[in-house]
Amino acid sequence: MSNLFAIAYPDLATAQQVRDELVGLQKQKLIELEDVVVVERRADGKVKLHQAVSTTGAGAASGALWGGVIGLLFFMPFLGAAVGGATGAAVGASTDVGVDDNFMRQVGEQLEPGGAAVFALVRKATADKVVPAVAAFGGRLIQTSLSHEEEEHLKEIAKAAQPAGV
Repeated sequence: MSNLFAIAYPDLATAQQVRDELVGLQKQKLIELEDVVVVERRADGKVKLHQAVSTTGAGAASGALWGGVIGLLFFMPFLGAAVGGATGAAVGASTDVGVDDNFMRQVGEQLEPGGAAVFALVRKATADKVVPAVAAFGGRLIQTSLSHEEEEHLKEIAKAAQPAGV
């Protein structure tokens, strides 16, 4: 079972650094992420999602490949690739994986204008290494799927791991 964590930051740059840190920790096999998204609340109040994975691009590539293969059977590989790519892009754009986009937008509306948050859907993690790495950036835990006791314990660990002055 995955756990959801949403951490608010005062600016987009810090939130993107945290996302990059989480991706780096995943490469080190210290955390297994199902999804990681940066949600930005712009100065005009609009909420923008910065997805880590483009389902549109992946769908287009897959559709073009399969369309080309099917097109070869009918001696029209380029037409098949074009139709398959367009279809794959449309399907990919309508696909939502990981954290629900509407939920992230609703939480994003609660951020201060100019602020941002990192939403991480975590399958498993080595907490004693991941928490200090993320806590170094500061931030405020705004949402989790943990129990109240587990969430309070996490806040205590994160506070103890933060460098002085953050």
